[in-house]
Amino acid sequence: MSAAGKTSAVVIGASGGIGGAFEAALIEEGVFDVVHGFARSRTGAQHLDLLDEASIAVAAARVAEGPAPSLVIVATGLLHEGDRGPEKSLGDLDPQWLAKVHAVNAIGPVLVAKHFLPIMPRGGRAVFAALSARVGSIADNRLGGWYGYRASKAALNMMVRNLAIEEHRRNSRAIVVALHPGTVDTGLSGPFQGNVPPGRLFDRDRAALQLLDVIEGLKVTDSGGLFDFEGKEIPF
Repeated sequence: MSAAGKTSAVVIGASGGIGGAFEAALIEEGVFDVVHGFARSRTGAQHLDLLDEASIAVAAARVAEGPAPSLVIVATGLLHEGDRGPEKSLGDLDPQWLAKVHAVNAIGPVLVAKHFLPIMPRGGRAVFAALSARVGSIADNRLGGWYGYRASKAALNMMVRNLAIEEHRRNSRAIVVALHPGTVDTGLSGPFQGNVPPGRLFDRDRAALQLLDVIEGLKVTDSGGLFDFEGKEIPF
């Protein structure tokens, strides 16, 4: 809560399927006085490119004008692009693609944290959440493949754990988590929806509301963890 008694929320990746649903839900619920939505495809004050740290800093400076954000959600991710998709085997590995996937899925979110965590409240409940994935769990990996996506989400999970430890020193009631939304009907999952069991492909609006419910139920002791859409912790 800011000195003026007002709060704000931030959604990074607000032009995406889940990100847009997060933004719409937060605006509709009206819990926050201001909801900021940023995306690479947006222009002007709403522009933020995860691959351009300067744009992240500019966006954070704008939000810092107040009220302070007590919720920041990074709803971004890269699984496929053009004719490039997740690797099925070792022979598919390409260093440039691996670097880009890590830049978007792991480095980008932690750079958002670098600029946004310092402008979040120093006291009281505040949540920084980044979308991760169950396939980023090393303990849960039984199929192999998807080298870049798995490794980049595992890296994000480690970043989240680090951030949680450091942010706790600044605000003992802060919560930093990674969230697994399940398989959501968006462009990211589009090419792979044929393998999804019946009833396990989620509408983007439902997915956003589920995760907002999970966020609402988080405790300080949950900080640093990875949680699915049902609020169940996923082992790293």
